Amino acid sequence: MRTGFDNDKYISLQAEHIRERIELFGGKLYLEFGGKLFDDYHASRVLPGFAPDTKIRMLQSLVDDVEIVIVINANDIERSKVRGDLGITYAEDVLRLMDTFRGMGFMVGSVVITRYTGQPDADAFRKRLTSMGITSYLHYPIAGYPSDIDHIVSDEGYGKNDYIETSRPLVVVTAPGPGSGKMATCLSQLYHENKRGVTAGYAKYETFPIWNLPLTHPVNIAYEAATADLDDDNIIDPFHLEAYGETTVNYNRDVEIYPVLKAMMERISGESPYRSPTDMGVNMAGMAISDDEACRDAAKMEIVRRYFQTAVEVRRSGQGERDLEKIEILMNQAGVTPNYSPARSAALLKEEMTGAPAGAMVLPDGSVVTGKTGNLLGAASALLMNALKGVSGVDDELYVISDDVLEPICHLKTEHLKSQNPRLHSDETLLALSISSVNDPMAERLVDNIDKLRGCDAFFSVIISATDEKLYRTLGINICCEPKYESHRYYHK
Repeated sequence: MRTGFDNDKYISLQAEHIRERIELFGGKLYLEFGGKLFDDYHASRVLPGFAPDTKIRMLQSLVDDVEIVIVINANDIERSKVRGDLGITYAEDVLRLMDTFRGMGFMVGSVVITRYTGQPDADAFRKRLTSMGITSYLHYPIAGYPSDIDHIVSDEGYGKNDYIETSRPLVVVTAPGPGSGKMATCLSQLYHENKRGVTAGYAKYETFPIWNLPLTHPVNIAYEAATADLDDDNIIDPFHLEAYGETTVNYNRDVEIYPVLKAMMERISGESPYRSPTDMGVNMAGMAISDDEACRDAAKMEIVRRYFQTAVEVRRSGQGERDLEKIEILMNQAGVTPNYSPARSAALLKEEMTGAPAGAMVLPDGSVVTGKTGNLLGAASALLMNALKGVSGVDDELYVISDDVLEPICHLKTEHLKSQNPRLHSDETLLALSISSVNDPMAERLVDNIDKLRGCDAFFSVIISATDEKLYRTLGINICCEPKYESHRYYHK
């Protein structure tokens, strides 16, 4: 797999750029942090070489100057909103984020509950924070937001919000997910700081879209595909073009809110240092691309992944057809088709030859291996075993796990656990492989090479089970499935 991104260069450039922005505002900066601070797997997929924890590692180079504020929308607490990638509520993710940040040496100053109107679950969550010794603050809905500038920038608007006590020059404002109120929290703080005679500034850190890549660059198109359900569209920043005669890319929501944001900053501080939405950003990712072609190829593959993920969601839920149509348009813009990955044609051919669900995977050296449904192993399990053989240099025809190990597990599933499917899921297969590795050097060799599958692309001819999907994602394998089920049933799990 070709590397297209210089991670070390990015960390150095990004940290220096943030330091410069802190100095621009006299030593105090509220930095709205969009996207994921760590485990940013989208960035690592479209910018090969970008580590999922790159952004948090960059902040670690500034750790003595950083204070983190976590923001959560009271309405998200009330409806128990869940992070789709982790399967936990936003409220639980606040605690997870705090543990992670503190474990990495960061100061987590407080939690802000935004859009608070007395929601009972928000009250309960705040009491829980207090019992843990965590400082929390309340911010409220503001009538006329965001158009009524006079009311917003007043004691009845931002002035009604709690003032967040901070002590460090760089205040990173982050959240479990979008719509939490990060920008409003930053601007509210600017208002309060100004009232106290403290000079402070605001900046925004979002990796995508990358402002100095063309609008039609696959990396930027991949961002649109990833956010198809949010109605985010990449557009040319008209304010930047007018101010500097330079074409840059931003997304529609930032461009739409910019005039209001500029007016707010002028009302708070007397003037705005920014002449465009692009000016507000501090992202230097585009400066660290070392192989543009590698990033283009990776981004095209990501667009196709998003297509199949959305197609599967439409099949499962009956919703999302508009999102799928948008991604189809984006695929055309990027010049790719559903067959962009060779794994798809290989999996579909294997299914046609065997008459049963099958899978295929592109290994790090570019070769493609397949897996078929058998008597003891499902397609996901068979593919995983064949892929491990491929990266371990083991003959595909060799049986690494004997039937003497597999059959008792299948018997346990059907006779005692009352499963209708005797075949082993991929997690059960890995356990069987691990047991075999105690006495079998070949099995041990496969176990030792599991990490070599991280970043590989797998395709299945049917929608695989949630158990298999979870195991593959845990291993860092990218998954696509044909949007159809193995059998015609109304309930699938």
